[in-house]
Amino acid sequence: MPGAAKLGHEVEVLTGFPNYPNGRVYDGYRIRPWHRETVEGVSVLRVALYPSHDRSALKRVFNYLSFAGSAAIFGPWLTKRPDVIYCYHPPASVALAATTLSLRFGAPFVYDVQDLWPDTLTATGMVRSRALLKLVGLWCQATYRAAGRISVLSPGFREKLIARGVPSEKIRVVYNWSDDNHIVRSDRNEELARTEGLAGRFNVVFAGTMGKAQALDTLLDAAQIVRESAPHVQFVLVGGGIERERLLARSRAPELSNVRFLERRPVSKIGEILQLADVLVVHLKKDPLFEVTIPSKTQAYLAAGRPILMGVRGNSLDLIERAGAGIGFEPEDPSSLAAAVLKLAAMTRGQLESFGENGRRFYESELSLEIGVRKFEQMFKGCALRRGCRPWPKEPWISLRP
Repeated sequence: MPGAAKLGHEVEVLTGFPNYPNGRVYDGYRIRPWHRETVEGVSVLRVALYPSHDRSALKRVFNYLSFAGSAAIFGPWLTKRPDVIYCYHPPASVALAATTLSLRFGAPFVYDVQDLWPDTLTATGMVRSRALLKLVGLWCQATYRAAGRISVLSPGFREKLIARGVPSEKIRVVYNWSDDNHIVRSDRNEELARTEGLAGRFNVVFAGTMGKAQALDTLLDAAQIVRESAPHVQFVLVGGGIERERLLARSRAPELSNVRFLERRPVSKIGEILQLADVLVVHLKKDPLFEVTIPSKTQAYLAAGRPILMGVRGNSLDLIERAGAGIGFEPEDPSSLAAAVLKLAAMTRGQLESFGENGRRFYESELSLEIGVRKFEQMFKGCALRRGCRPWPKEPWISLRP
Protein backbone atom coordinates (compact mmCIF):
# COMPACT_ATOMS: atom_id res chain seq x y z
CA MET A 1 0.00 0.00 0.00
CA PRO A 2 2.16 2.87 -1.24
CA GLY A 3 -0.68 5.28 -0.36
CA ALA A 4 -0.27 4.59 3.34
CA ALA A 5 3.51 4.85 3.07
CA LYS A 6 3.13 8.32 1.56
CA LEU A 7 1.14 9.35 4.64
CA GLY A 8 4.19 8.67 6.80
CA HIS A 9 3.51 5.09 7.90
CA GLU A 10 6.07 2.32 7.76
CA VAL A 11 4.65 -0.41 5.52
CA GLU A 12 5.84 -3.93 4.79
CA VAL A 13 4.11 -6.15 2.24
CA LEU A 14 4.04 -9.95 2.55
CA THR A 15 2.96 -11.42 -0.78
CA GLY A 16 3.70 -14.12 -3.35
CA PHE A 17 5.62 -14.13 -6.62
CA PRO A 18 3.65 -12.26 -9.32
CA ASN A 19 1.76 -14.62 -11.62
CA TYR A 20 -1.68 -13.07 -12.20
CA PRO A 21 -3.66 -13.33 -14.47
CA ASN A 22 -2.00 -16.02 -16.61
CA GLY A 23 -0.60 -18.22 -13.86
CA ARG A 24 2.95 -17.72 -15.14
CA VAL A 25 5.64 -16.14 -12.99
CA TYR A 26 6.61 -12.73 -14.37
CA ASP A 27 9.91 -12.26 -16.17
CA GLY A 28 12.71 -11.44 -13.77
CA TYR A 29 11.33 -13.66 -11.00
CA ARG A 30 11.67 -17.33 -10.14
CA ILE A 31 10.01 -19.30 -7.37
CA ARG A 32 12.20 -19.58 -4.29
CA PRO A 33 11.41 -19.87 -0.54
CA TRP A 34 11.49 -16.09 -0.16
CA HIS A 35 12.75 -12.97 -1.85
CA ARG A 36 13.05 -9.35 -0.69
CA GLU A 37 12.74 -6.24 -2.82
CA THR A 38 11.65 -2.61 -2.57
CA VAL A 39 8.74 -1.34 -4.69
CA GLU A 40 7.91 2.38 -4.71
CA GLY A 41 9.75 2.77 -1.44
CA VAL A 42 7.84 -0.08 0.24
CA SER A 43 9.61 -3.19 1.57
CA VAL A 44 8.19 -6.33 -0.08
CA LEU A 45 8.75 -9.89 1.12
CA ARG A 46 7.72 -12.49 -1.48
CA VAL A 47 7.22 -16.11 -0.44
CA ALA A 48 6.85 -19.28 -2.49
CA LEU A 49 3.56 -20.34 -4.03
CA TYR A 50 2.23 -22.63 -6.74
CA PRO A 51 1.44 -20.34 -9.71
CA SER A 52 -1.93 -21.06 -11.32
CA HIS A 53 -4.99 -19.10 -12.47
CA ASP A 54 -6.57 -21.44 -15.00
CA ARG A 55 -9.85 -23.37 -15.07
CA SER A 56 -8.62 -26.14 -12.79
CA ALA A 57 -10.19 -25.82 -9.34
CA LEU A 58 -7.57 -28.18 -7.90
CA LYS A 59 -4.69 -26.06 -9.19
CA ARG A 60 -6.33 -22.92 -7.89
CA VAL A 61 -6.64 -24.55 -4.46
CA PHE A 62 -2.91 -25.38 -4.58
CA ASN A 63 -2.21 -21.75 -5.47
CA TYR A 64 -4.23 -20.48 -2.51
CA LEU A 65 -2.94 -22.97 0.05
CA SER A 66 0.71 -22.78 -1.03
CA PHE A 67 0.82 -19.02 -0.46
CA ALA A 68 -1.06 -19.24 2.82
CA GLY A 69 1.31 -21.94 4.07
CA SER A 70 4.47 -20.12 2.99
CA ALA A 71 3.27 -16.82 4.47
CA ALA A 72 2.33 -18.51 7.75
CA ILE A 73 5.71 -20.27 7.98
CA PHE A 74 8.08 -17.50 6.87
CA GLY A 75 6.08 -14.37 7.67
CA PRO A 76 6.37 -14.50 11.47
CA TRP A 77 10.18 -14.79 11.27
CA LEU A 78 11.08 -12.62 8.31
CA THR A 79 8.87 -9.55 8.84
CA LYS A 80 9.21 -6.72 11.33
CA ARG A 81 6.95 -6.65 14.37
CA PRO A 82 3.77 -4.88 13.17
CA ASP A 83 1.25 -2.84 15.14
CA VAL A 84 -1.53 -3.57 12.63
CA ILE A 85 -1.88 -6.25 9.94
CA TYR A 86 -3.93 -5.66 6.78
CA CYS A 87 -5.23 -8.84 5.13
CA TYR A 88 -6.83 -8.88 1.67
CA HIS A 89 -9.47 -11.52 0.93
CA PRO A 90 -9.89 -13.48 -1.39
CA PRO A 91 -8.76 -16.12 -1.01
CA ALA A 92 -10.00 -17.03 2.46
CA SER A 93 -6.88 -19.13 3.04
CA VAL A 94 -4.82 -15.94 3.43
CA ALA A 95 -6.42 -15.57 6.87
CA LEU A 96 -4.19 -18.44 8.04
CA ALA A 97 -1.14 -16.21 7.63
CA ALA A 98 -2.91 -13.20 9.16
CA THR A 99 -3.92 -15.23 12.22
CA THR A 100 -0.42 -16.67 12.59
CA LEU A 101 1.18 -13.21 12.42
CA SER A 102 -1.41 -11.84 14.84
CA LEU A 103 -0.68 -14.56 17.39
CA ARG A 104 3.09 -14.29 16.93
CA PHE A 105 3.24 -10.51 17.42
CA GLY A 106 0.10 -9.81 19.44
CA ALA A 107 -1.08 -7.42 16.73
CA PRO A 108 -4.69 -7.07 15.48
CA PHE A 109 -5.56 -7.55 11.83
CA VAL A 110 -7.96 -5.72 9.52
CA TYR A 111 -9.69 -8.15 7.17
CA ASP A 112 -10.58 -6.60 3.80
CA VAL A 113 -13.47 -8.66 2.36
CA GLN A 114 -13.58 -8.24 -1.44
CA ASP A 115 -15.55 -11.44 -2.07
CA LEU A 116 -18.16 -13.23 0.02
CA TRP A 117 -17.10 -16.83 0.52
CA PRO A 118 -18.48 -19.46 0.18
CA ASP A 119 -21.14 -17.55 -1.79
CA THR A 120 -18.80 -16.68 -4.68
CA LEU A 121 -17.49 -20.23 -4.92
CA THR A 122 -21.08 -21.41 -5.37
CA ALA A 123 -22.09 -18.67 -7.82
CA THR A 124 -19.11 -19.23 -10.11
CA GLY A 125 -19.32 -23.02 -9.91
CA MET A 126 -15.72 -23.26 -8.77
CA VAL A 127 -16.67 -25.53 -5.83
CA ARG A 128 -19.66 -27.88 -5.88
CA SER A 129 -18.98 -30.04 -2.82
CA ARG A 130 -21.44 -29.13 -0.05
CA ALA A 131 -19.08 -30.43 2.60
CA LEU A 132 -16.23 -28.28 1.33
CA LEU A 133 -18.48 -25.22 1.03
CA LYS A 134 -19.63 -25.72 4.61
CA LEU A 135 -16.01 -26.02 5.76
CA VAL A 136 -15.11 -22.78 3.95
CA GLY A 137 -18.08 -21.06 5.59
CA LEU A 138 -16.99 -22.15 9.06
CA TRP A 139 -13.43 -20.95 8.35
CA CYS A 140 -14.73 -17.53 7.26
CA GLN A 141 -16.87 -17.22 10.39
CA ALA A 142 -13.83 -17.99 12.56
CA THR A 143 -11.82 -15.38 10.67
CA TYR A 144 -14.51 -12.72 11.17
CA ARG A 145 -14.42 -13.41 14.91
CA ALA A 146 -10.63 -13.15 15.04
CA ALA A 147 -10.35 -9.94 13.01
CA GLY A 148 -9.98 -6.62 14.79
CA ARG A 149 -11.90 -4.80 12.07
CA ILE A 150 -13.54 -5.89 8.82
CA SER A 151 -13.64 -3.76 5.68
CA VAL A 152 -16.26 -4.46 3.00
CA LEU A 153 -16.70 -2.97 -0.47
CA SER A 154 -20.44 -2.31 -0.35
CA PRO A 155 -23.36 -1.73 2.04
CA GLY A 156 -24.80 -5.05 0.88
CA PHE A 157 -21.71 -6.94 2.04
CA ARG A 158 -22.06 -5.28 5.45
CA GLU A 159 -25.68 -6.36 5.74
CA LYS A 160 -24.77 -9.93 4.77
CA LEU A 161 -22.07 -10.18 7.44
CA ILE A 162 -24.33 -8.70 10.12
CA ALA A 163 -26.95 -11.32 9.20
CA ARG A 164 -24.23 -13.95 9.78
CA GLY A 165 -23.64 -12.75 13.30
CA VAL A 166 -20.69 -10.39 12.79
CA PRO A 167 -21.01 -7.38 15.17
CA SER A 168 -22.00 -4.29 13.19
CA GLU A 169 -19.49 -2.10 15.03
CA LYS A 170 -16.66 -4.24 13.67
CA ILE A 171 -17.56 -3.61 10.00
CA ARG A 172 -16.70 -0.56 7.88
CA VAL A 173 -17.70 0.12 4.26
CA VAL A 174 -14.75 1.32 2.15
CA TYR A 175 -15.49 1.55 -1.56
CA ASN A 176 -12.73 0.41 -3.88
CA TRP A 177 -10.83 2.94 -5.97
CA SER A 178 -9.18 2.74 -9.38
CA ASP A 179 -5.56 3.36 -10.31
CA ASP A 180 -5.76 7.16 -10.27
CA ASN A 181 -2.43 7.52 -12.08
CA HIS A 182 -3.57 5.66 -15.17
CA ILE A 183 -7.35 6.09 -15.44
CA VAL A 184 -7.46 9.78 -16.21
CA ARG A 185 -9.45 12.04 -18.51
CA SER A 186 -7.54 12.83 -21.67
CA ASP A 187 -8.17 13.91 -25.24
CA ARG A 188 -9.37 11.21 -27.60
CA ASN A 189 -6.43 9.65 -29.47
CA GLU A 190 -7.72 9.56 -33.03
CA GLU A 191 -4.66 7.73 -34.35
CA LEU A 192 -5.21 4.95 -31.78
CA ALA A 193 -8.90 4.85 -32.70
CA ARG A 194 -8.01 4.27 -36.35
CA THR A 195 -5.37 1.67 -35.50
CA GLU A 196 -7.75 -0.32 -33.27
CA GLY A 197 -10.75 -0.06 -35.59
CA LEU A 198 -12.76 2.25 -33.33
CA ALA A 199 -12.84 5.34 -35.57
CA GLY A 200 -16.20 6.50 -36.93
CA ARG A 201 -18.24 4.11 -34.76
CA PHE A 202 -20.40 4.40 -31.65
CA ASN A 203 -18.29 2.15 -29.39
CA VAL A 204 -19.84 0.16 -26.55
CA VAL A 205 -16.80 -1.07 -24.63
CA PHE A 206 -16.36 -3.83 -22.05
CA ALA A 207 -12.86 -3.85 -20.54
CA GLY A 208 -11.69 -6.47 -18.06
CA THR A 209 -11.76 -10.16 -17.22
CA MET A 210 -13.85 -12.39 -19.49
CA GLY A 211 -14.90 -15.17 -17.16
CA LYS A 212 -17.99 -17.20 -16.31
CA ALA A 213 -19.25 -14.58 -13.86
CA GLN A 214 -19.27 -11.86 -16.54
CA ALA A 215 -21.72 -13.84 -18.73
CA LEU A 216 -20.58 -11.98 -21.85
CA ASP A 217 -22.71 -13.95 -24.27
CA THR A 218 -25.31 -11.35 -23.30
CA LEU A 219 -23.21 -8.66 -25.02
CA LEU A 220 -22.84 -10.71 -28.18
CA ASP A 221 -26.58 -11.46 -28.28
CA ALA A 222 -27.34 -7.76 -27.81
CA ALA A 223 -24.90 -6.88 -30.61
CA GLN A 224 -26.82 -9.15 -32.96
CA ILE A 225 -30.09 -7.41 -32.05
CA VAL A 226 -28.61 -3.92 -32.52
CA ARG A 227 -26.79 -4.68 -35.77
CA GLU A 228 -29.74 -4.23 -38.15
CA SER A 229 -31.24 -1.04 -36.70
CA ALA A 230 -27.97 0.70 -35.74
CA PRO A 231 -25.08 -0.55 -37.93
CA HIS A 232 -22.82 2.27 -36.67
CA VAL A 233 -22.85 0.77 -33.15
CA GLN A 234 -19.90 -1.49 -32.36
CA PHE A 235 -19.40 -3.73 -29.31
CA VAL A 236 -15.75 -3.83 -28.22
CA LEU A 237 -14.39 -6.36 -25.71
CA VAL A 238 -10.95 -5.70 -24.26
CA GLY A 239 -9.03 -8.06 -21.99
CA GLY A 240 -8.35 -11.71 -21.25
CA GLY A 241 -9.82 -14.55 -19.23
CA ILE A 242 -10.93 -18.13 -19.52
CA GLU A 243 -13.94 -17.27 -21.73
CA ARG A 244 -12.12 -15.03 -24.20
CA GLU A 245 -11.23 -17.59 -26.85
CA ARG A 246 -14.72 -19.10 -26.93
CA LEU A 247 -16.33 -15.67 -27.22
CA LEU A 248 -13.83 -14.61 -29.89
CA ALA A 249 -14.61 -17.71 -31.94
CA ARG A 250 -18.32 -17.03 -31.66
CA SER A 251 -17.86 -13.39 -32.74
CA ARG A 252 -16.52 -14.51 -36.13
CA ALA A 253 -20.05 -15.38 -37.24
CA PRO A 254 -21.38 -13.04 -39.98
CA GLU A 255 -24.26 -11.85 -37.80
CA LEU A 256 -21.74 -10.52 -35.25
CA SER A 257 -19.69 -8.37 -37.60
CA ASN A 258 -20.28 -5.43 -35.22
CA VAL A 259 -18.25 -7.12 -32.43
CA ARG A 260 -14.54 -6.41 -32.05
CA PHE A 261 -11.98 -7.93 -29.66
CA LEU A 262 -8.85 -6.12 -28.47
CA GLU A 263 -5.96 -7.72 -26.64
CA ARG A 264 -5.53 -7.33 -22.88
CA ARG A 265 -3.54 -4.22 -21.98
CA PRO A 266 -1.48 -3.22 -18.94
CA VAL A 267 -3.11 -0.80 -16.52
CA SER A 268 -0.86 1.96 -17.83
CA LYS A 269 -2.47 1.64 -21.29
CA ILE A 270 -6.12 0.88 -20.55
CA GLY A 271 -7.04 4.50 -19.84
CA GLU A 272 -6.50 5.57 -23.44
CA ILE A 273 -8.82 2.78 -24.63
CA LEU A 274 -11.54 3.81 -22.18
CA GLN A 275 -11.36 7.33 -23.60
CA LEU A 276 -12.28 5.93 -27.04
CA ALA A 277 -15.52 4.47 -25.66
CA ASP A 278 -18.84 6.21 -26.18
CA VAL A 279 -20.32 3.94 -23.51
CA LEU A 280 -18.70 1.55 -20.99
CA VAL A 281 -20.44 -1.67 -19.93
CA VAL A 282 -20.41 -3.47 -16.58
CA HIS A 283 -22.09 -6.88 -16.57
CA LEU A 284 -22.34 -9.88 -14.24
CA LYS A 285 -24.57 -12.93 -14.39
CA LYS A 286 -27.90 -12.74 -12.60
CA ASP A 287 -27.21 -13.97 -9.08
CA PRO A 288 -28.30 -12.64 -5.65
CA LEU A 289 -24.63 -12.47 -4.62
CA PHE A 290 -23.81 -9.91 -7.28
CA GLU A 291 -26.61 -7.62 -6.11
CA VAL A 292 -24.48 -6.78 -3.08
CA THR A 293 -21.15 -6.47 -4.84
CA ILE A 294 -19.58 -3.65 -6.86
CA PRO A 295 -17.27 -4.84 -9.66
CA SER A 296 -13.93 -3.05 -9.49
CA LYS A 297 -14.23 -1.84 -13.08
CA THR A 298 -17.10 0.40 -11.91
CA GLN A 299 -14.65 2.75 -10.19
CA ALA A 300 -12.31 2.77 -13.21
CA TYR A 301 -15.21 3.61 -15.50
CA LEU A 302 -16.35 6.45 -13.23
CA ALA A 303 -12.79 7.81 -13.06
CA ALA A 304 -12.54 7.69 -16.85
CA GLY A 305 -15.51 10.02 -17.15
CA ARG A 306 -17.47 8.00 -19.71
CA PRO A 307 -21.21 7.06 -19.62
CA ILE A 308 -21.87 3.71 -17.97
CA LEU A 309 -24.32 0.92 -18.80
CA MET A 310 -24.74 -1.07 -15.59
CA GLY A 311 -25.87 -4.67 -15.96
CA VAL A 312 -25.67 -5.48 -12.25
CA ARG A 313 -28.66 -4.89 -10.00
CA GLY A 314 -28.49 -3.78 -6.37
CA ASN A 315 -25.56 -1.84 -4.90
CA SER A 316 -23.77 -1.33 -8.23
CA LEU A 317 -26.77 0.20 -9.98
CA ASP A 318 -27.54 2.28 -6.89
CA LEU A 319 -24.04 3.75 -7.08
CA ILE A 320 -24.36 4.67 -10.78
CA GLU A 321 -27.79 6.22 -10.29
CA ARG A 322 -26.57 8.14 -7.25
CA ALA A 323 -23.71 9.49 -9.35
CA GLY A 324 -25.95 10.27 -12.33
CA ALA A 325 -23.35 8.52 -14.47
CA GLY A 326 -25.46 6.28 -16.71
CA ILE A 327 -28.39 3.89 -16.92
CA GLY A 328 -29.05 0.27 -16.00
CA PHE A 329 -30.27 -2.81 -17.84
CA GLU A 330 -31.42 -6.24 -16.74
CA PRO A 331 -28.53 -8.74 -16.29
CA GLU A 332 -28.41 -11.60 -18.80
CA ASP A 333 -31.17 -9.96 -20.86
CA PRO A 334 -29.85 -9.12 -24.37
CA SER A 335 -33.04 -7.26 -25.31
CA SER A 336 -32.74 -5.02 -22.26
CA LEU A 337 -29.09 -4.28 -23.07
CA ALA A 338 -29.87 -3.63 -26.73
CA ALA A 339 -32.64 -1.17 -25.79
CA ALA A 340 -30.29 0.66 -23.39
CA VAL A 341 -27.55 0.88 -26.03
CA LEU A 342 -29.98 2.28 -28.61
CA LYS A 343 -31.26 4.81 -26.07
CA LEU A 344 -27.74 6.11 -25.41
CA ALA A 345 -26.78 6.02 -29.09
CA ALA A 346 -29.73 8.33 -29.81
CA MET A 347 -28.59 10.93 -27.25
CA THR A 348 -26.68 14.07 -28.12
CA ARG A 349 -22.96 14.32 -27.45
CA GLY A 350 -23.72 16.82 -24.71
CA GLN A 351 -26.06 14.43 -22.91
CA LEU A 352 -23.45 11.67 -23.02
CA GLU A 353 -20.72 14.01 -21.77
CA SER A 354 -22.97 15.03 -18.88
CA PHE A 355 -23.15 11.38 -17.72
CA GLY A 356 -19.36 11.16 -17.92
CA GLU A 357 -18.72 14.40 -16.04
CA ASN A 358 -21.17 13.40 -13.30
CA GLY A 359 -19.35 10.10 -12.85
CA ARG A 360 -15.94 11.69 -12.73
CA ARG A 361 -16.98 14.25 -10.10
CA PHE A 362 -18.63 11.54 -8.01
CA TYR A 363 -15.50 9.41 -8.16
CA GLU A 364 -13.25 12.24 -7.03
CA SER A 365 -15.51 13.22 -4.12
CA GLU A 366 -16.51 9.74 -2.90
CA LEU A 367 -14.27 6.94 -4.20
CA SER A 368 -10.74 8.19 -4.90
CA LEU A 369 -7.53 6.61 -3.63
CA GLU A 370 -6.95 9.45 -1.19
CA ILE A 371 -10.39 9.03 0.39
CA GLY A 372 -10.06 5.24 0.60
CA VAL A 373 -6.60 5.33 2.18
CA ARG A 374 -7.78 7.82 4.80
CA LYS A 375 -10.65 5.51 5.76
CA PHE A 376 -8.26 2.59 6.13
CA GLU A 377 -5.93 4.78 8.16
CA GLN A 378 -8.76 5.46 10.61
CA MET A 379 -9.43 1.74 10.93
CA PHE A 380 -5.77 0.91 11.50
CA LYS A 381 -5.51 3.64 14.09
CA GLY A 382 -8.59 2.39 15.93
CA CYS A 383 -7.24 -1.17 16.00
CA ALA A 384 -3.77 -0.12 17.14
CA LEU A 385 -4.95 2.16 19.93
CA ARG A 386 -7.35 -0.44 21.26
CA ARG A 387 -4.39 -2.78 21.69
CA GLY A 388 -2.25 -0.19 23.48
CA CYS A 389 0.11 0.57 20.61
CA ARG A 390 2.20 3.71 20.64
CA PRO A 391 0.77 6.92 19.07
CA TRP A 392 0.41 7.26 15.33
CA PRO A 393 1.49 7.96 12.59
CA LYS A 394 4.83 6.13 12.75
CA GLU A 395 3.82 2.52 13.47
CA PRO A 396 4.76 -0.19 10.99
CA TRP A 397 1.98 -2.37 9.59
CA ILE A 398 1.95 -5.34 7.27
CA SER A 399 -0.12 -5.65 4.11
CA LEU A 400 -0.86 -9.31 3.43
CA ARG A 401 -1.85 -10.26 -0.11
CA PRO A 402 -1.42 -13.42 -2.21
